[in-house]
Formats: sequence, structure tokens, C-alpha cells
Amino acid sequence: MLFEVKVPTEEKFQIVDITEQIQHLVWKSDVTSGIAVVFTAHTTTGLAINENEAGLIQDIRAKMKELIPKGAGYAHDRIDSNAHSHLRATLLLNPEVVVPIENGELLLGTWQRILFIELDGPRHRKVLVKICKC
Repeated sequence: MLFEVKVPTEEKFQIVDITEQIQHLVWKSDVTSGIAVVFTAHTTTGLAINENEAGLIQDIRAKMKELIPKGAGYAHDRIDSNAHSHLRATLLLNPEVVVPIENGELLLGTWQRILFIELDGPRHRKVLVKICKC
């Protein structure tokens, strides 16, 4: 089953916890044992599994800016001034995460959450979710 999750963002850089939306899709699918493949269909976004804690979110934002700063003379900036967003997505993030499902529940660790990371907002984004029985 393929689902689509709409993720509107309001900031240039924003981290959105989409775990509950994905879990609701698992319940809707009636898959009790399988996997959820979560995929962002955008080149300036990414997905991660990590803790949704304010200090960590702040640290992620700061480290990305430190490692790949905006306006550092990137060739792609000649087109639309967002090369830093593409580089952060390519070098630091993944376009997909895969989560096992057992007994109709996402098998995430105690503090693990599925995080959608916007790098070039605000925008109206979508995440594709494929839920497969195994």
C-alpha cells in the first residue's frame, strides 16, 4: 500500500516529527508484520530517525550550518542560491528510512522518532510511505 503524507513547513530550516502520521498509516493498512518505507520526494529535504528533543534539534541545526554554510561560493548558487540545502541533503541526510512493523506497530526504540527535515522552506512537501507485508 502506498500513502502520501503532506508536510507543510513554515521555516527555512525545520524539523518535523512525522512518527504519529506514519503509525496511523500502519494501522490503516492492517499490516501486522512488515516494513514501512518512508521516502521524501524532494532534493532539499531529508529523513532521519532520532530523538525529537529541543536541544538536539538545535544542535543538528547548528552543526549543519557549521559543516555546510550558506553562501560559501558554491557553483549551484548561480541558479537559485540554495546549494547549501542540496549539499546538506546529499551529504548529511537520507531521502528514506525503513522501519520494521510488528503487531501493527512501528518498531522504534524508546526515544526514536521519524524526523522530516526541511532545508529550503517554507514549502508544501510530501512524503511517500510504502507499507509492505513480510
